Amino acid sequence: MIWPSAMKDRIKTGHDRELVRSYPYRSACPSTVWGELIDRTTADLYLAGYTNYFVWLEQPAFAETIRRKVASGCRVRLLLGDPEGEVTRQREAIEDTALSVSTRIRITLESLRALKNLAGLEARFSSPEDAVNHVSLSVFRFDEQLLVTPHLARLVGHDSPLLHLRRYESGGMFDRFAEHAEELWTRGQPVTR
Repeated sequence: MIWPSAMKDRIKTGHDRELVRSYPYRSACPSTVWGELIDRTTADLYLAGYTNYFVWLEQPAFAETIRRKVASGCRVRLLLGDPEGEVTRQREAIEDTALSVSTRIRITLESLRALKNLAGLEARFSSPEDAVNHVSLSVFRFDEQLLVTPHLARLVGHDSPLLHLRRYESGGMFDRFAEHAEELWTRGQPVTR
């Protein structure tokens, strides 16, 4: 009787089966995890971070990776905050860092400009009414896996926690976060800058 109880405490049996791993800081998640998830993605690569800038910096030749993904039929989407938006200005005041939120967004926009004629790559700004929901929660989708960062108070993204989720069941944590990101996408506005 003792052994089954001890095993039950160690084995995931409920909704927590979708939790692959958690990190106290996004920056504690190795860049190799990001790289492997990106490489294995075949159908849906969706980066719904408010700035997404760090992916371009941490993943070698990320523009070429995007080109390969699109050429192989993978849907590639990026959802960004508007660098001119009110929520962006508010977040900059809260974070009070030298590398401002709008600058980090512009780093991504500059990288996207090099891919501007790439059919199959989509980029949107979150709508002004959704920006506050977007800036507080980043969702990065790699087919049936997610990396999710709930942003804490005054901390920048890399100092906030990260959850690595794998879809296991309908209506679980994966679906809830994925649906949130899709809702933001549907109301997003095309990047035209």
